[in-house]
Amino acid sequence: MQRSRARYGRTLDAIACILHSSEISPPSGVISMSEHEQGLRLFGKTIPLYLQILAALVLAVGLGVLLGAGNPSPQNAELAKDLAIPCSLVLKALRALATPLILLAVLHSFLTTDIPGRSGRRLALILLGNTTVAILIGLFVANVLRPGTWEKISFAGDAQGMTKQFDPWGLVESSVPEAVLKPLTDNNVIQLIVVALSFGIVLRALKSEQVAAGRSDYRPIEQFITIMFEAVIRILTWVIMLVPIAVFGIVASTVTLKGFAPFKALAAFIIAVLLALFLQGCYYLLRVRLGSWVKPRLFLAGASDALTTAFSTASSTATMPITFRGLIDKVGLRESSASLGALVGSNFNNDGTALYEAMSALFIAQILGLNLNLEQQLIVVLTSIFASVGAAGIPEAGLVTMTLVFTAVGLPTQYIALLITVDWFLDRCRTCINVMGDMTVSCLLDGKEPKLAMEPALEEAFVSEVD
Repeated sequence: MQRSRARYGRTLDAIACILHSSEISPPSGVISMSEHEQGLRLFGKTIPLYLQILAALVLAVGLGVLLGAGNPSPQNAELAKDLAIPCSLVLKALRALATPLILLAVLHSFLTTDIPGRSGRRLALILLGNTTVAILIGLFVANVLRPGTWEKISFAGDAQGMTKQFDPWGLVESSVPEAVLKPLTDNNVIQLIVVALSFGIVLRALKSEQVAAGRSDYRPIEQFITIMFEAVIRILTWVIMLVPIAVFGIVASTVTLKGFAPFKALAAFIIAVLLALFLQGCYYLLRVRLGSWVKPRLFLAGASDALTTAFSTASSTATMPITFRGLIDKVGLRESSASLGALVGSNFNNDGTALYEAMSALFIAQILGLNLNLEQQLIVVLTSIFASVGAAGIPEAGLVTMTLVFTAVGLPTQYIALLITVDWFLDRCRTCINVMGDMTVSCLLDGKEPKLAMEPALEEAFVSEVD
């Protein structure tokens, strides 16, 4: 009994979960969002990023009112344009980091994550299905509510129209880049994912062959990719630390030049996104009810701690141990199923972010007065799916990959500046959906029959809770 308890405790505390039944090890080197929120200290206390953004919003509104609030003087108007410069710089930095981040994230996940063959194929199908449904739900809500039509907003450099049409054969032809490194400069998300998946699959196969032969020639490559991945993420943390300044500048500039009218559209966008996320959560409960032995009430009880942690940290990676503990202790899943969904799935599953990106693209198109037909929205679906691959675990993944989605469908990326003002809140909401999706995957992998006998340590824990 004591031996089982010790083994189980080490598994949870270290988050390593190197389980005998599933042979899984989580990727290393992923920096969670909770670490980034420790960057700013004032009077010896850490100020979380969301509080910095809230303070920036309040100060920006006050400054915008002082400068005219929609009716500025010529001098104040020029000052307001200068205030938007930090936000433009942050967007440029995110756009520059997007392609190397996704490339390295995919390669890092393939090299550091061990997935059993049969379970891995089923896991991939479940993840792809959930992500596709999430995007379709987002597009459905955006088409019905049309939040971008509630208030017209215009920035300099508006798009004249979306010229890209859905061409299946052209899409296949353009998915192969002319040069291996060209997607890094062209921000072509489909070509980027093709290159990343090709190298990731090959490197994974070479690593497996060398491990079977007792060789370790792959280790320098794995270490190099891990170091580069962590280095790029470290640079991203510096950019994220500037987000409150960017929010202050763009909100002050917007309030000064246009008053509070643009924020009506943002309020509609928030309502639409929250509704879509709620529907995605309902879809998860339906999938759990029909595809596993777990009842929705038990699922929600087991997810309570994980969802609370996800909302407070805005990081599915930081929530991993809580998610795993809830699946084992409260839901009662098998360790292999819990580890596949909570640890492996969390590095590929990004349903909430994919939904948010698809809705953001349609929202901006509506603001610009562009009526996207079904074929054009299919482009949004495909690019959102590709952009979400490997993005889980990256801080502010939605903002990073959104630049690629906008570029792929021909939307002006400067409108992302408007979304930065509310992204800090919606990021926490979509992180909850990401975590809920991880737990759903675990339940589906566990099947329709509960395990017959618990481990002694777990059985004792359940008995003690009942007593």
